[in-house]
Amino acid sequence: PRCSKGGVSVCLWRRGEGLGGRDSCCNPQSMGYIKKIVENKIPGIYVLSLKIGSNLIQDMENSFFMNVNDQVREVCSQLARDPRLKGGYNAMGFSQGGQFLRAVAQRCPSPPMLNLISVGGQHQGVYGLPRCPGESSHICDWIRKTLDLGAYTQAVQEHLVQAEYWHDPLKEEDYRKNSIFLADINQERGINETYKKNLMALKKFVMVKFLNDTMVDPPISEWFGFYKSGQAKETIPLKETLLYTEDRLGLQEMDKAGKLVFLGVKGDHLHFSEEWFYTTILPFLQ
Repeated sequence: PRCSKGGVSVCLWRRGEGLGGRDSCCNPQSMGYIKKIVENKIPGIYVLSLKIGSNLIQDMENSFFMNVNDQVREVCSQLARDPRLKGGYNAMGFSQGGQFLRAVAQRCPSPPMLNLISVGGQHQGVYGLPRCPGESSHICDWIRKTLDLGAYTQAVQEHLVQAEYWHDPLKEEDYRKNSIFLADINQERGINETYKKNLMALKKFVMVKFLNDTMVDPPISEWFGFYKSGQAKETIPLKETLLYTEDRLGLQEMDKAGKLVFLGVKGDHLHFSEEWFYTTILPFLQ
């Protein structure tokens, strides 16, 4: 994660899930680049780096193997300890950082998150790793095998980050019962009114979907949609999900109040131009 301040603060959580996308202009793998873009356009902004671990290697390892609930708790603690964030901050998460920051919004209302910008976040989870980042390493094959063998076993749930937002539409009951992260923040086991109240306190919840995404399966998860239950071919948009129709998380109410923003950008996962970032994303940070 990265946090920055300038009047209103901004916290960024990079994806940290692999080594893909190096040829994209604004690869969040290099948060320094994103930081520079923001600083160029918002003079005097203060940037604070937050790592989960004592160095970048630990931070990367933790993005694969550290229980997401512990990661969220650690970020909440770091944000709460920083006096410069007391007045509130805007949050921007890249890829899995999108759903992790939503968990921060739902679980940790102090300091208050003002706007949440999810850039390619998978809010209904994933079912498949069609083009896992870091394809040159063996880690992707190992992750695939592990998820196929037992995504919802306790050992895998507690030690493999991708399993914690693995959503199998053919095993909805297993997912609801055993997913230790995503099923919780998506109110699958019951309604946590605090989660709902905290998320609804956002001014804007911006979701960016990559229109040519080959890494996220299904890509509609970036707009909070998913596969229709019981199969893995047909997808449904957010408005047709029970989460929305029963308003379990307050998304329907937020939508009616104009708080949900759905943005589409041409390109593969996390591939976007500087110009697009300036014109489309920066206004939400000012």
